[in-house]
Amino acid sequence: MLAYTLRRLIAFVPTLLAASALVFLFIHLIPGDPASILLGDTATPEEIAALNQQLGFNEPIYVQYFLWLGNVLQGDFGTSVFFRQPVLSVIADGAETSIWLATMTMCWIVVIGIPIGILSATRQGTWIDQVTSGFAMLFASIPTFWLGLYLILIFAVGLGWFPTSGFPSLSDDGGLWNLRYLLLPSLTLAAPNAALIVRLVRASMLDVQREDHVRTARAKGLSPSRVAIRHVFRNALIAVAAAFGFTFAALVSEAVVTETVFSLPGIGRLVVQSILRRDYPVIQGVILIIVVLYMVINLLVDLSYARLDPRVSLK
Repeated sequence: MLAYTLRRLIAFVPTLLAASALVFLFIHLIPGDPASILLGDTATPEEIAALNQQLGFNEPIYVQYFLWLGNVLQGDFGTSVFFRQPVLSVIADGAETSIWLATMTMCWIVVIGIPIGILSATRQGTWIDQVTSGFAMLFASIPTFWLGLYLILIFAVGLGWFPTSGFPSLSDDGGLWNLRYLLLPSLTLAAPNAALIVRLVRASMLDVQREDHVRTARAKGLSPSRVAIRHVFRNALIAVAAAFGFTFAALVSEAVVTETVFSLPGIGRLVVQSILRRDYPVIQGVILIIVVLYMVINLLVDLSYARLDPRVSLK
């Protein structure tokens, strides 16, 4: 497994280079330029040209790319055009919100998706199975922005149980109590992804139930609950583990909408604002970090296969 991990880590290098080049190229193809947005409509062409030269945007795009890549390899992601701060510092300001939002969302997905999926599989064909499957399909098809707006309308505006927007740091007054700001956003993000896990757990368990070792376990007289958890669900976890890699990718894209709806100072909202401001260094830094996280999570998912199924050999 160590050799496999080292090979995957080495393979990260060309993948990251290709991703960085594509990200840099596509971002610079966005119409408009940072100088025009920073200076406003009253700026003269001479002022715009002078600021572009100061920011280095008048160089050929390949020169800009290699200069940026060289700085990134030294740990310098550049300076934000809008905030006038190091990119890593700007990203760090929104990281707390996004990390806590992702953590709470994954907790909801596990707590809701796995137990309901097991219940649905063990009650196949009953009214419980029909109801859970119906709700799973419903929440999987609801757009996150629509669900978020209705949660705000009902539980924040109507009942007044939760704040409507924002997220103060946990180091501010309130401490962990400030996590209530993320309850509705995390539920909004978790709903479609938990529905996916419900369907996947159910389908995987139903497939495993038809295998020979499960019939053998039942013939030995083991209780249905023990067969379901120890022999069926344990083997179905392989497909579920793979789904968490795709779930992370879904969270990244959906978090942009959710953080905008709930006005959360997170990475997703930062990306949207940076695109509108043509803040190229921030956009490039955020996307590159997301690519690295996605690659690491997929590596961990692959490594988990060998832990969950001894038949899987990673060479």
